[in-house]
Amino acid sequence: MSVMHGAILLPILISLFIPLLAKRLPNIHTGWFVLVVPVLLVSYFSHFLPGTMSGETFTARMPWIPSLGIDFVTYLDGLGLLFALLITGIGSLVVLYSIFYLDAKKESLGTFYVYLLMFMTAMLGVVLSDNMIVLYLFWELTSISSFLLIAYWYERERSRYGAQKSMLITVFGGLAMLGGIAILSTLSGSLSIRETYASLESIQGEPFFTVALVLFLLAAFTKSAQFPFHIWLPDAMEAPTPVSAYLHSATMVKAGLYLVARFSPIFADESLWFYLVSSVGIFTLFWGSLNAVKQHDLKGILAYSTISQLGLIMSLLGLGAAALHVDALDDGLYTIATVAAIFHLINHATFKGSLFMMAGIVDHETGTRDIRKLGGLAQLMPISMTIAMIGTLSMAGIPPFNGFLSKEMFLTGVLEVAGSDLFHLPSYGWIIPVLAVVGSIFTFVYSILIVRRTFFGKRQDDKLPKTPHEAPIGMLIPPLVLVSLVVIIGLFPNILSDTLIRPAVEAILPQVVDAGGKIDVHITMWHGFQPEFFLTLLIFTVGFILYKTLPRWQSLYNRMPRAVSLNHQYDALLRRGEQTSTKIHDTVMTGYMRSYLIYIFGFIVILILTALYGFDAFRFAVDPISSIHAYEIILALVLVSSALSITFARSRLTSIILLGVTGYTVALFFVLFRAPDLALTQLVIETVSVALFLLVFYHLPEISRKEERIPFKLGNALISALVGLTVTLVALASLSQRSFTSIAKYYIDNVADLAAGGNMVNVILVDFRGFDTLFEIAVLALAGIGIYTMIKFRQTGGIDK
Repeated sequence: MSVMHGAILLPILISLFIPLLAKRLPNIHTGWFVLVVPVLLVSYFSHFLPGTMSGETFTARMPWIPSLGIDFVTYLDGLGLLFALLITGIGSLVVLYSIFYLDAKKESLGTFYVYLLMFMTAMLGVVLSDNMIVLYLFWELTSISSFLLIAYWYERERSRYGAQKSMLITVFGGLAMLGGIAILSTLSGSLSIRETYASLESIQGEPFFTVALVLFLLAAFTKSAQFPFHIWLPDAMEAPTPVSAYLHSATMVKAGLYLVARFSPIFADESLWFYLVSSVGIFTLFWGSLNAVKQHDLKGILAYSTISQLGLIMSLLGLGAAALHVDALDDGLYTIATVAAIFHLINHATFKGSLFMMAGIVDHETGTRDIRKLGGLAQLMPISMTIAMIGTLSMAGIPPFNGFLSKEMFLTGVLEVAGSDLFHLPSYGWIIPVLAVVGSIFTFVYSILIVRRTFFGKRQDDKLPKTPHEAPIGMLIPPLVLVSLVVIIGLFPNILSDTLIRPAVEAILPQVVDAGGKIDVHITMWHGFQPEFFLTLLIFTVGFILYKTLPRWQSLYNRMPRAVSLNHQYDALLRRGEQTSTKIHDTVMTGYMRSYLIYIFGFIVILILTALYGFDAFRFAVDPISSIHAYEIILALVLVSSALSITFARSRLTSIILLGVTGYTVALFFVLFRAPDLALTQLVIETVSVALFLLVFYHLPEISRKEERIPFKLGNALISALVGLTVTLVALASLSQRSFTSIAKYYIDNVADLAAGGNMVNVILVDFRGFDTLFEIAVLALAGIGIYTMIKFRQTGGIDK
C-alpha cells in the first residue's frame, strides 16, 4: 500500500476508533480528535502542487482482483488534486465548525464523525481512482454515507424521507454508471480511465459508445442534482448544517461535475455530450434560481441556489467541449468556458460553504431559519451579517468578489459558443444566453432576499424561539476563512490561475494540450465595455426591479398545480410502487412450497429454452450416441414408470417409496456405467432422503387431496413435462455440439499432478469440488437440524401452522 492509498483510507480507518474516543473521553469534544485527519490530509495533498503545475501526474497501484483487471490504482493530476484539496480543506473547516455547532451532551458525536470520515474517504476515492470499478465502489459509498449523514437525526420523519430520497435517486444514477462502465470496459478491454482514453480512436465509432455516454451522464446528473433529478437536494437539507455545508457546497454534489470533467477526454468529442451537458446544465441554472425565490427556509433557498449554481458549472463544462471542435490550437476562445467552470467551482465552494454555515448560525442562535420570522439581526449579529453580505454578493456576481469574475467568464463563454457555427447553433443558440441571463437575474433576486429578510428590516423577536445573539467565535472562524478567500480571490484573481485552475483544465482538455494548444489562464477584473458587461448591467437592473416588486408577482408561484410538480410525481411513483409490490406479494407469496416450485421450474424452463433458441442450439446428432442394451431399456422403463406412478399415488408413503425406486434405479445406471463412487453416493443420498421424508411426512398435518383441483393437477403435469423435456433437450444438444473444449480433458490432465489421486471422480469430489461437497454436507446438516427442531417444537406443545 502506498502513501496515497493510506491517505485515501486514513479517514475510514480512523473512524474505527472514534466511538471508543467518544466513550472514553466524554469531556473532550470528539471533533477535536477528528479535526487532525483533514488537516493532515490537506497538508499532504498540498505538497503535490508543484508537480501538477509542471504537468506531472502521480500514480500508485495496489493489487486487489488482478484476474478481473480490478486493482486499486490511484491517479493524481491537476483535476484530482483540486478536488482532493477541496474535500480536505473544506472538510477541515466543517469539522471545526461542527465542534461548536453540535452539542457534545445532546448529540451522538461518535456516530456523526464515523459517518463523516467514511464520507471523506469515499469522496477521496472517487476523485483519485483510475480503475472504474473502484471509482464506482467509492461512488456508491458516498451515497451510503451521505444517506447516513442526512438521516443523522433519524427520529425526525423529514430526515428519514430526505435520506431515502437522496439514496434512491443517487443510487439509481450509480447503477446507470455501472452499466456505462461495463460497456466502456468491454469496448476498450480495460477498466482504466487512462487506458480507455488511449484507445479512444478504436472505440468512438462503436454503436454502444453513445449508450455508455448517456449512462455516465445519468450518474453525473443525479449526483449533481441536475434537472429533473434535483428534487432530492432540498429534502437533504434536513441534515445537520455542517453536513449541508460539506456535502452540498464542496463535495458530494460536485462529484457529478467531477465525473463529467474526468470523462470529458473520452466523451467530449461526441456532439451528444455537448448537447446534453450544456442544455441540461443551463436549464437547471434557470429552474433552480427560479424556484429559490419562492422558498422561505434559509437552507431551502440555499439548496435551490446550489442546484442553480451546479447547473451553471455543468453548462460551462458542456460548452467547453466546443474547444475540441473549433479552436484546439489557436486563441483558446472556447476553452474559457472550461476555465470558467473550474474557477466557479472553486468560488462556489467558498461562498456557498460560508452561506450554509451562516444559515446554521442563524438557526443555532435564533431557533429558526424561516425568513418570514427573521429580520433586523444586523445589529445583534454583525459578524454573521458580514459573512452573509460577502457570500451573497459574490453569489449574485457583484464586484469585487470572486463570484463576479466567474460570472463574467460564464457570460463570455455563453456568448462565444452561442455565436459559433457549431452543431447548427446559429438557429437556436440564442436560447443559451437567454436562459443564462434569466437564471442570473433570479440569482440576483434570491441573493438580495437572503440578506435583506434576515439581517435588515424590522426585528420580530416575538416570533423567534430564542433570544438572538452573535455566535461563539469558534463557529464564526470557518465561515470567516471562507469569505476571506472570497475577497482575496476577487481582488487577486490570478492567485489560483497556475496553481489549481490551469492544471485542472489541462486534465479536462488533454486533446488541446496534445495537439500543441496552449491553455492560458489569465483572469481580469475589468474586460472593458464588452457585451457581457452590458448583460451584467441588465441582470442587476432587472434583478433589482424584480426584487422591489416581489410581493406583486410572487403569488404566481402558487398558480402551478401541485399535481404536475416533480416532487408530487416522485411521491406518487413510490406510492404506486408500494401498492403494486403489495399486490404482487399477496398474489405470489401463497405460503405453499408447491407454488414456489412452479415459479422456479417455470423460470428455469423459459430461461433455458430461450437460450437454446437464441444461440441456435436446437441441433441434435445421433452419431455420438452409443448403442443401447436391453437391460438399459428395462431400467429406463422402471425409472419412468416409477416417476409417473408418483403422480397417481394416493398416499405419501407410496409416493416416497416410488421416489426411492427412481433414485435406486439411477444408482444402478451408475453401476452399469462403471461409476461406483457415484453409485455409492446416490445410494446413501437416497437412503437418507427416504428416511427423512418418512420422518417428516409422518409428523406433518394431512392435506386433503380433494382440495387439489383439476387445473392445479394439469399445471403440475405441464411443468413436470416441460422440465423433463428441457433437460432432455439440453442433454441431447450438449452431446451433439462441442462449442467449447470439454472440461473432462482438464481433469484428465491435472488429476494426478494437482491432487495426486488416481480415481478421477473421488478427486473431483474431495479436491476440485471440495468446498462444493462441504457446503452440500452443511446444507444437509442444517436441514436435519431444522427438521429436528420442528419435531421437538411440536412435541413440546408449540403452535403448529
